[in-house]
Amino acid sequence: MRYQIKEFARLTDVSVRTLHYYDETGLLKPAFVDEQNGYRYYDEDSLARMQEILFYRELDFSLKDILKILSSPDYDRKKALEAQKDLMILKKNRIEKLISSLDDAVKGVKINMKVFDNSEFKNKREEYAREAKEKWGNTVAYSEFEKKTGSFSADDHKSLAAGIDGIMAEFAECMKNGFTPDSNEAVNLVRKLQSYITETSYTCTDEILAGLGKMYTGDERFRKNIDRHGDGTAQFISDAIEKYCV
Repeated sequence: MRYQIKEFARLTDVSVRTLHYYDETGLLKPAFVDEQNGYRYYDEDSLARMQEILFYRELDFSLKDILKILSSPDYDRKKALEAQKDLMILKKNRIEKLISSLDDAVKGVKINMKVFDNSEFKNKREEYAREAKEKWGNTVAYSEFEKKTGSFSADDHKSLAAGIDGIMAEFAECMKNGFTPDSNEAVNLVRKLQSYITETSYTCTDEILAGLGKMYTGDERFRKNIDRHGDGTAQFISDAIEKYCV
């Protein structure tokens, strides 16, 4: 489903001005921009990305830190959401205790003042924030990426993305021609992808490359985008990268 920017703003309870800012900073790009009228459109993947942003905002992360974390080559969305869920459960448990205490207060029952203690949630949140920043927000790869692309214009970013997408299309063609993930043709494309990332963004080591391969199939947004070139393309690329990195 596709949403116009005003619809998306209402759906996510975020202002249009904020969405424009997120677009400018690269935190949340529209799924599609109509070249004729400039209208921005968002989709279900945009909602998933916004969900992650809002979860991090709930945990008091700065927008800069959120961008670093979400842009990290080895960012693990599933693990991040699982950790955030644990925090939300702590928050829910505290609210339920407060509601129960309100019921007691209405009945005239003396309330245990410890119910207002929120240290467990705060300590857990600080622990998670520290670990997330250390694991995903301060990687050498991201620092290099930030240095290389810091002065990029919107057109530069589009060109970079188009280059990656073009290589994905080559993988799709390779698969359609009957080549296997461990064929010389597929291996050469993996090398081409690794070299392109290194030249334009950050040093793409075999370790990082292996992580990207898993992300292409593990993250539904990436799989869906890559499979635009043909069903199974994401899996083919992931398998080719795994064969290459063994």
